[in-house]
Amino acid sequence: MNLLGNTAIVLEGRLFGLDAQLLFDAAITLINVFILFILLSYILFNPVRNMLKKRQDKITSDIEGAAKDKEDALAMKQEYEAKLKAASKEAESILSDARKTGEHNKQRLIDEGKEEAARIIAQANKEAELEKQKVADEVKQQIVVVAAAMASKLVSKSINESDSNALIEETLNEMGDKTWLS
Repeated sequence: MNLLGNTAIVLEGRLFGLDAQLLFDAAITLINVFILFILLSYILFNPVRNMLKKRQDKITSDIEGAAKDKEDALAMKQEYEAKLKAASKEAESILSDARKTGEHNKQRLIDEGKEEAARIIAQANKEAELEKQKVADEVKQQIVVVAAAMASKLVSKSINESDSNALIEETLNEMGDKTWLS
């Protein structure tokens, strides 16, 4: 018991005993941990690093691809906007041409209508003048008939020719120039 007692006495003042065996065990443990770390770095850490490197490369390429796609999309957007502006200008040009054509056709129809109205008015004036002339001729005919009737009455009364002419002239003067002119 003496040996245990001495060990117990030595150990009482310290938490653990720092002896050669403990140092040897600690050195072996450190060597084992170092070897384990080297083995694990080849077995686990390198594949994990490689996987992380591949993932980082993939993310980088995805970001670059997204940036390229964004640039392509912006270029396409600008191209489509330019095409849309060109189409809008073309549509405005077509509408402007259609308005001009419509305005030209409208003016042409108005001019044709005015010409037709003027032609109809001229024709109506001509027909009115002809009708007026016809009426004047009919009035002259009636006057001649009346004058002939008067002349026959005068002849029947045995009036001489100078009296007959004077009577016709007087009748015509009484009817006046207005009858002949209107």
